Amino acid sequence: MSTPTPVEPGHDAIVEKDAVEAVVHLMPIVLPLVGAVLMLLLASIAIYMA
Repeated sequence: MSTPTPVEPGHDAIVEKDAVEAVVHLMPIVLPLVGAVLMLLLASIAIYMA
């Protein structure tokens, strides 16, 4: 059996980027926009049903 090659301690953290960390900075823009679109859709459904 061969031993694995040693890697520097922080190597995996540098190479692998978290998907959540990539999107978190967009949340202050995306959440209000999605909320506004959802409210418009629900209002149009309510008007259509009335």
